[in-house]
Amino acid sequence: MKKLLLLITITLTAITAGYSQTVSAKSGTVSLNYVTNSPTYLELRSPEYLAEYDKSRGFIQKVEVEYITIEGVIADDDGVKGLWLNNYEVDISERTGSFSYDLPLQVGDNTLTFEAIDEKGNTFSRSYQVEREKPIPVEVEEPGKYYALIIGIQDYDDPSITDLDNPIKDAKALYKMLTEQYTFDVEYATLLENPTRDQIYDKLDGLSAQVTTKDNLLIFYAGHGYWDEQAQNGYWLPRDAEEDKKRDWMRNSAVTEYVREINSKHTLLITDACFGGSIFKTRKAFKDASMGINKLYELPSRKAMTSGTLTEVPDKSVFMKYLLKNLERNEEKYVASEQLFYQLKPAVLNNSPNTPQFGEIRNTGDEGGDFIFQRRIIETY
Repeated sequence: MKKLLLLITITLTAITAGYSQTVSAKSGTVSLNYVTNSPTYLELRSPEYLAEYDKSRGFIQKVEVEYITIEGVIADDDGVKGLWLNNYEVDISERTGSFSYDLPLQVGDNTLTFEAIDEKGNTFSRSYQVEREKPIPVEVEEPGKYYALIIGIQDYDDPSITDLDNPIKDAKALYKMLTEQYTFDVEYATLLENPTRDQIYDKLDGLSAQVTTKDNLLIFYAGHGYWDEQAQNGYWLPRDAEEDKKRDWMRNSAVTEYVREINSKHTLLITDACFGGSIFKTRKAFKDASMGINKLYELPSRKAMTSGTLTEVPDKSVFMKYLLKNLERNEEKYVASEQLFYQLKPAVLNNSPNTPQFGEIRNTGDEGGDFIFQRRIIETY
């Protein structure tokens, strides 16, 4: 008598939170083959309220910040091909699967939608809800003066130091932007073209005596920079620098000491040069500003923004292009320097080999505030 083996294929579709799952089984020795349209693993680790989102489902997190940095990890047994947040591609570490993304928030409800695809074409999506509360105007004292020291050096006395083409042009463009479109009055803004070391020190000494605890100071340097790996120190090269005489260069430590000594409310240092990363720790004044802006202004700050890390940067600066572009197209009356940095950072990364940096300057009195750029009000009739 012949034995007949009857194969029965059963297909079950299970709907679970966030993804669907197809289960196939055969009679006889039963085997289960799960084919999912979801990455195996997605975990948000920061900010904490998103990391705890599943435990507080049904509640909408309320925040006051203008943007959030989202950090997490994603993985899939078949490999993750791509990850997007609100239709913007997110870079994923090939080794660890970790990611970080800076997302601006609009006032009101914000939906954060993650979408991913694995190497087999299966898809996944998950959404979170965050509400940015409408800022409440706060009555506070008027801000102080805005000072600027803008330095561009491209023509060097020592023939063994290569001359540059663009630092003075970039310095002039920034000076024009700040004095015409932002609240840097010409009498408090200084432009130095190809200065010597002593000329720079003289201006810094003058600022040290002039700037008060209510005032704001922006220092900009474009020119040659040098990182001494053995000494673990960085330098600016003034016009009269000599290749083999470091004593005539400007050390990071000297610049840091001036930043500490000048008793401003806020100091922002912007450098478009190979500036030693060692200057970083790692990483209420306006009646019509948001609560967040006033909180940032209330606490003293000593911040730095650079065009690169410890690598060479090109003479034709992509960093300066997008710094000026973002200052130009900014439509807000107030913009924090950190917010400005994270607006220009993606464009610099996408259009140059350099990684711009932002952070606190070590041991100079930073208390967690930020430098606030204030746009001029242009009267129209």
